[in-house]
Amino acid sequence: MDPILIIVLVFGLFLFLACFFTVKQQTSVVIERFGKFQSIRNSGLQLKIPVIDRIAGRVNLRIQQLDVIIETQTKDNVFVKMKVSVQFKVIQENVYEAFYKLEYPHDQITAYVFDVVRAEVPKLILDDVFVRKDDIAIAVKRELNEAMMAYGYDIINTLVTDIDPDIQVKNAMNRINAAEREKVAAEFESEAQRIRIVAKAKAEAESKRLQGQGIADQRREIAKGLVESVEVLNSVGINSQEASSLIVVTQHYDTLQAIGADSNSNLILLPNSPQAATDMLNNMVASFAASNQIGEQMKRQNKRLKNSDDKTSLDYNPNDTSQPE
Repeated sequence: MDPILIIVLVFGLFLFLACFFTVKQQTSVVIERFGKFQSIRNSGLQLKIPVIDRIAGRVNLRIQQLDVIIETQTKDNVFVKMKVSVQFKVIQENVYEAFYKLEYPHDQITAYVFDVVRAEVPKLILDDVFVRKDDIAIAVKRELNEAMMAYGYDIINTLVTDIDPDIQVKNAMNRINAAEREKVAAEFESEAQRIRIVAKAKAEAESKRLQGQGIADQRREIAKGLVESVEVLNSVGINSQEASSLIVVTQHYDTLQAIGADSNSNLILLPNSPQAATDMLNNMVASFAASNQIGEQMKRQNKRLKNSDDKTSLDYNPNDTSQPE
């Protein structure tokens, strides 16, 4: 075969294959003819004239994200670094404007973000920057939409993803937060301590009241028991004085027996001699006798005073005119 024919066939095959090209999904291709805009081709298999038409560029139609880090100053003279994430895409109907009107879209978007953030943040103090970061993001999106729409770009969303104050300011803020939390903790601890003290005082008061009531009930029952014992002894011919003496002696020996039952007790009851009960009984009998004598004397004296008063009232008659004035 003729070599020239082979070259012509190969060149023809190359030109035929150069007529076809593919465009990926979510991508647009700009075609130029002799350096002049010819058409925009979308996804799929496309056809162009070899040598005459050429692919000038490919435009991505997917959503893109640009992170912009800005250092600015707040109203209270605190320097902060802010990270603003801008999500944008090329409008499919405006691929021509996006490709030919704007050469460096990322630089353009970054410039607008810097301008808006450095205009909004100096109006706010540091605490408000954290609280109103969404307002800053909305202001950035509004400004970018107005500027970038003419270039075929749509701003999907803007987010303030990070606010980083100076390290000294962060340390001071952490100390303030720590102090506030310690203050709240101290207040709660004080309140808990007060509640514990009040509860303990109430419990002690209730315990004292119940203890006093128990002692009073105990003494009341003891008195009732003594009265019943005396009544029983009286019923068998033992008078009250002898019954009281017998009860005292019985309680004395019961006490000695209770003390002796405890092997570990160090208590010593004084006096503890065999004559102690006899002495105690004699003393009680003497006391009761003296008490009875004093009572009889007081009764006789009161009776004489009463008789004297009655006689005086009978001798004196206010209607008797014969009495000397």
